[in-house]
Amino acid sequence: MENLKSGAEYDKLYYAAKARSEADWLVGINATQAITVAAGRGTYSLGRVQTPTLAMICDRYWENKRFVPEPVFQLHLSTGGAADGEVVKLSSIEKWKEKEPAEAAYGIAKECGKITVTHVERKEPVQEAPLLYDLTTLQKEANTKHGFSAEQTLSIAKKLYEAKLITYPRTGSRHISEDVFAEIPALLLTLKNNPAWGGYISGMGDLSRRSMDDTKITDHHALLVTEVKARHLGAEERIIYDMIAGRMLEAFGERCVKDVTTVSADCGGVAFGIKGSVIKQAGWRGVYRQSEETEEVTLPEWKEGDTLPVKGCSLTEGKTKPKPLHTEATLLSAMQTCGKELEDEQMRQSLKECGIGTPATRAAIIETLFRREYMVRQKKSLVPTEKGLALHSVVKAMRIADVTMTVEWETALSQIEDGGISAETFRKGIEAYTSQITSELLSSDKLFPHNESGCTCPKCGKGMMQFYGKVVRCGNPDCGLPVFRQKAVKTLTDADITELLTKGRTEVIKGFNSKEGKPFSAAVAFDGDFNTVFVFPDVKNNRNSRRKKK
Repeated sequence: MENLKSGAEYDKLYYAAKARSEADWLVGINATQAITVAAGRGTYSLGRVQTPTLAMICDRYWENKRFVPEPVFQLHLSTGGAADGEVVKLSSIEKWKEKEPAEAAYGIAKECGKITVTHVERKEPVQEAPLLYDLTTLQKEANTKHGFSAEQTLSIAKKLYEAKLITYPRTGSRHISEDVFAEIPALLLTLKNNPAWGGYISGMGDLSRRSMDDTKITDHHALLVTEVKARHLGAEERIIYDMIAGRMLEAFGERCVKDVTTVSADCGGVAFGIKGSVIKQAGWRGVYRQSEETEEVTLPEWKEGDTLPVKGCSLTEGKTKPKPLHTEATLLSAMQTCGKELEDEQMRQSLKECGIGTPATRAAIIETLFRREYMVRQKKSLVPTEKGLALHSVVKAMRIADVTMTVEWETALSQIEDGGISAETFRKGIEAYTSQITSELLSSDKLFPHNESGCTCPKCGKGMMQFYGKVVRCGNPDCGLPVFRQKAVKTLTDADITELLTKGRTEVIKGFNSKEGKPFSAAVAFDGDFNTVFVFPDVKNNRNSRRKKK
C-alpha cells in the first residue's frame, strides 16, 4: 500500500482494451451481416478471431482427410548383453519406402549374423523446471490429461478464485515478480500436509528462480495457489487445484538430470542405432514420479569395436500418418503460437508474443464455434460440420480469415499500450478495414452457387429446393428450409437428398459414424419441424419375421 501507483499510469492499457473491444464488435457485426446478405438466406457469423480459428480447424480437417498414406519399412535386430538378461533391440537408421531394398537389407543383416558397435556417446542433459501455468497452458493440459474443455477449465478456475484458493485465472503470464517470489516458501508450506507431496516438499532445497522475471509480467502474474487451505472441493475442482499446486512444486524444484547413451552399430553395411535414458537426479520430476510412469531404457556398457551376436532379425511395415485432427489442447496451442505457420519472419515475430485472441477469450471463441454449429466434438477431436466447411470454402481466401490481419491488430494494440499510436488512429484503420471486407463479401451475388433440384419444398410447398455444394435450401425467401448434406461424417448424395425431399425419408444408408467413431446404418427422415433425424432399422421385427419364416 505504501508503493501505490497512480491510476493514470494505466490509462493506455485501458485505451488498448477499449479499442480491442470496439474493433471486434465493428468487424464482427458488419462481416456477419455482409456474409448473411451475400448468402441470400440463413444466418452466418464471422469475426476477427472466430474466422481464422475456424480456418485452422477446416485446414487441418482437409489435410487429414486428403492425406495419402505411404508404406514405410524398417529393419530391427536383437542381441544380448543387458544386465537383466533380456535382449536389446536395435533399429535401422534408414526407413525405406520401397519393399525391395528393405528386404535386401534384411537378407544382408540376417546373413551377417553379427553387430559391430561403431560409436558410443554418453551425455547428461539437464531439464530445467517448467514455467508456472498461465490460463492457456492450464487449459491445454487439463484437456490432454483429463478431457476438460477450455471453457470448463476456465469456469472451474473462476470458482477456485472466487473461493480465494488461487490467484486471478485470466492471465497470460507464466512468470511472477520478485516480491511475489518472496512469498513462495510460505505458500509451499501450506501444502506440506498433503499426503502426495509432503515428502517432496520436505526435501526441497533452494527454490528455482526460473519463473521469476519482472520484465515478463503482463497485467497479471502466473497462476498460484493461495495460503487458504483447500477444503470440501468437488472432484473437478480438486483436479484443477492440484494441477496448479503441483505445477508450483515443479516450477520451483531442482533441475532434472538424465544419463543418455546413444549407440551406433553396423551389420553388413546397414547402420543401426539405439538410445537409452536413465534419470540420475529426478529433481522437479519427482513431484509426480509416484503417479506417472518414467520411461527408462538401460543399455549395457558397450564400447566402440564391440562385436555382438544377432539373436533375432525382423522387418516391419508401417504407414505414414497424417497430422491428427485438432483437439482443444492443440487448437489452443495453434491459437497461441500460430505465428509458426507464417512464412514472413517479421510477421512471425510479431505474432509470437500474442497469438490469436487472448488467454481470457480463447475458450469463449471455441465455444462460439460450437454454438454456431461450425464444428462438433468426436471423442477428443474437433471436426468441422458441413456448415463450417461451407463457410470456410467461401471466406478462406479473404482477409477476414487471414491470420496476418491479427498480427497487424495485435501489433497496433501493443503500440497503443506503449503510447506509440493513439486509439483514434487505430480506430480509423479498423473502420477502413471493415469497409474493405464488407465490400469484399458483398462483391459477388454468387458466393454460394447452386443448381435447381426440381423438387418442391416439403415445408412451404411454394419454393423450389436448390442444390448448393454443402447444403440444399428452399428458394422461397420466406421459408429458406435448409437441409445439410453431411450427417454423422457422411455426405448425402443428390439421389439421397431427392428421395428425402420427395418421400420424406430415404432408404437405409450405410457408412454413418457416431461421435464415438462407431459405424452405423440408418435412414434419414424429416421430423414434424422438418429437421432431419435418423430412423434406425427395426432389428427386432426383422428377427421375428425371420423366425416366422423358419
